[in-house]
Amino acid sequence: MTKRIRPSLKDFTRRDFLASSALTAALFIVALLLFPASHEAEGKGPQVTTQAPSR
Repeated sequence: MTKRIRPSLKDFTRRDFLASSALTAALFIVALLLFPASHEAEGKGPQVTTQAPSR
């Protein structure tokens, strides 16, 4: 009896494709939520400003 070490594309079913696609989409959504692309998407928080000492 021969046992395959790694799966081939013949073993990749439609259900596997849909599951991997959904997991990939979820990964990208989480990444976009954690790391917004623009500064407008960041949360509003207190802004700290400093003044340069006068000479």
